[in-house]
Amino acid sequence: MIVLAFDTAQGALSAAVHDGEGPLSSAFELRTRGHAEELLPVIETVLAEAALGFSDLDALAVTIGPGTFTGLRVGLAAARGLALALELPLVGITTLEAIAADVVANEGEAVVAAFDAKRGEVYLQAFDAEGAPLAEPALVAVADAGLHLPRLKLLLVGTGAALLEEVLHGFERRLADAPAQPQADAVARLALKRLEAEGAAAFRVAPAPLYIRAPDAKLPGGRDPGEAA
Repeated sequence: MIVLAFDTAQGALSAAVHDGEGPLSSAFELRTRGHAEELLPVIETVLAEAALGFSDLDALAVTIGPGTFTGLRVGLAAARGLALALELPLVGITTLEAIAADVVANEGEAVVAAFDAKRGEVYLQAFDAEGAPLAEPALVAVADAGLHLPRLKLLLVGTGAALLEEVLHGFERRLADAPAQPQADAVARLALKRLEAEGAAAFRVAPAPLYIRAPDAKLPGGRDPGEAA
């Protein structure tokens, strides 16, 4: 099964093509704006490098958040459009899952994926050493993060990892040597596992964005932008 995955949700843009054995091609660049203009060219580039076309794809995968409102909308809109046009299943993967997937933890160690959400807050989620979630994604004050984490040895990853490392006194902790931004290859790997476990038919309905913090922007009439998803 060949999967095209991409991410525009946080502070980067990445895309990858994966065939279940390994990445056929991938691209990654740190980017906080311009995702809408650059996403399709990057997708076309990774497909060309893999010597594939859109007709060769079996499934799509995209990050659904948490992340920036604009970045999430760009990625999800592109993914939904491609899934509809190509009649492909679309798997949604959270950005927290994606960064945790690139971490190698020791037995008995919990992986804490965290993104700096500004305003003294972090998005975070803890996973066990095998990648199973230990809690739901949450938005918490940095100073209170310890109240939301298991009393285990902690392996911290993500743009919020350094913030947590400074405040988690009383926890045995270390910083992971892994990417702080989501990588499309990890998104593809996670999507392939879900497709194998649940089947393509389970992903015919487009995933919704994961908004943990309500968007600051409002649509005309005061509606939340998530209503237009």
